[in-house]
Amino acid sequence: MAGTVEDTARALDRFLASHESRAYRMALLATGRRDDALDIVQDAMMKLVRRYAKNDQSEWPALFIRIVQNAIKDWYRRENIRQRWRHWFGSEIHEDENEDPVEQIAQTGTHTPDEHLNQSGAMDKLDQALKTLPVRQQQVFLLRQWEGLDVTQTANAMGISEGSVKTHYSRAVHKLREELEDYWQ
Repeated sequence: MAGTVEDTARALDRFLASHESRAYRMALLATGRRDDALDIVQDAMMKLVRRYAKNDQSEWPALFIRIVQNAIKDWYRRENIRQRWRHWFGSEIHEDENEDPVEQIAQTGTHTPDEHLNQSGAMDKLDQALKTLPVRQQQVFLLRQWEGLDVTQTANAMGISEGSVKTHYSRAVHKLREELEDYWQ
């Protein structure tokens, strides 16, 4: 029995290591705050381990995405309440505007400095454009494009209908194309 527990623990470690970066990126884009994004991902990982470690490994990706999505929704609810209290008491919290919240992505291959600069500019513009999308559109886009989920999987992960997934995805793609038209070729 100990072998299966150890095997499960190793499998969970591998799974979490391979999914934490994308989950962090989704949470960062949703919250705009590094610390909040890290908290969301850490809490999601702990919840997956505590509640779903005994589930079949093939179920972990959808479960993890759903946990992250729910944590992001919870963060928005809490943030909305915090903002109401701040407004009520007339206080504002000022974020450090000089801090770059975008995670740096390692570049592979060889690029000329001009190509690298153009790619970097395109990624910055994409990150900015993603931040302007409503949360549901942002999350549907990320799940479909970056996680590679199909419409049904995305709907299950987010707890919405397949029709909503299609609508949010279509709107996100149209908005991103508008914002990024200089980079479309």
